[in-house]
Amino acid sequence: MAVERIHAREILDSRGNPTVEVDLYTHKGMFRAAVPSGASTGIYEALELRDNDKSRFLGKGVLQAVDHINKPTTLLNIPFSATLSFLQGLSVVDQEKIDNLMLEMDGTENKSKFGANAILGVSLAVCKAGAAEKDVPLYRHIADLAGNSDLILPVPAFNVINGGSHAGNKLAMQEFMILPVGAESFRDAMRIGAEVYHNLKSVIKEKYGKDATNVGDEGGFAPNILENSEALELLKEAIDKAGYTDKIVIGMDVAASEFYRDGKYDLDFKSPDDPSRYISADELGDLYQSFVRDYPVVSIEDPFDQDDWEAWSKFTANVGIQIVGDDLTVTNPKRIERAVEEKACNCLLLKVNQIGSVTEAIQACKLAQENGWGVMVSHRSGETEDTFIADLVVGLCTGQIKTGAPCRSERLAKYNQLMRIEEELGDEARFAGHNFRNPSVL
Repeated sequence: MAVERIHAREILDSRGNPTVEVDLYTHKGMFRAAVPSGASTGIYEALELRDNDKSRFLGKGVLQAVDHINKPTTLLNIPFSATLSFLQGLSVVDQEKIDNLMLEMDGTENKSKFGANAILGVSLAVCKAGAAEKDVPLYRHIADLAGNSDLILPVPAFNVINGGSHAGNKLAMQEFMILPVGAESFRDAMRIGAEVYHNLKSVIKEKYGKDATNVGDEGGFAPNILENSEALELLKEAIDKAGYTDKIVIGMDVAASEFYRDGKYDLDFKSPDDPSRYISADELGDLYQSFVRDYPVVSIEDPFDQDDWEAWSKFTANVGIQIVGDDLTVTNPKRIERAVEEKACNCLLLKVNQIGSVTEAIQACKLAQENGWGVMVSHRSGETEDTFIADLVVGLCTGQIKTGAPCRSERLAKYNQLMRIEEELGDEARFAGHNFRNPSVL
């Protein structure tokens, strides 16, 4: 059961930036994990350690984080606790013990000593090795760690139009998603999503030309439009054209912290600054209300800045749909507890690299669920071929996942793994469908 050896390296993510990959060895073999990276990162996220050496990868190298895993303490003139080599000999089935040891040795609030990317890489690899040691699938091992007996296939939230920091267009709001809640299974949801995606491509091509069908960081189309309602109109037309009006609802990730300016919001933030066009939180809330009224929008993520607590609470109390906290909560139990207290949102966006370990991610999920929230498992805009979150969402029974459009292999790796899991479960497979916000009622 013991960790025999750990080796890390610097690899590239889907945006061509360095990230950490970890190989962990036990008597059962080698288990590999790669760490994702965000673009629109919340200021309260755990620290992703970068080298800041401008001569390599524009300062984005991760060799320090890699060294914190690789270098044996005996070769360094530093204390034993300065690297992660102390993990050798520990049991891989004891996820919580290993994660807590790493956190204790790091000793910082935001994991800035080792780097959350170093800690998470090891944590993910330990989890995979633990599943192999128990001779169970990874999703079953994660369910055991979370104390779950159920396994639920999620509704995929396909990000089919990209804006914000994920695309070079003028669109302020970051993601426009389709959720095939009326599908009969996860595989059926993939088919419906792919068909709508291709219909959307033809709609965009017809309206704006072939160049407008280029894709953003997460595989969604990035037409050079400014009006957010225009993106919703494109989705509505594509859904109608595909014939799935009764099976699909719409979700959005606004990422409003990206265009928060001096207490107000700039919906044309990619143009030269002009304070005269800023709008208030109330005006932005009214705009969202019009989206909910005119389109089948059932989920809005990060509608306001990560510190605009009053706007969050007011909007969540009045809108009557799923309001997802990402930059607001950053998968951090302390932030989640405050959001629960202030009734600021009703769903957690779960990103393992925001908090930095598998154990803490599970704790954050359970805390949200215990308070009646929904939980949406999420990728990052800088991804790898690692499929860990596909197993995570099934084991945690959250009922919803977003990991991009049905396009780009680093996105489809997760969706394809979920289809394999559904096939493996056979008659036991349950798809969240319309109950994606509260799959426990299935």
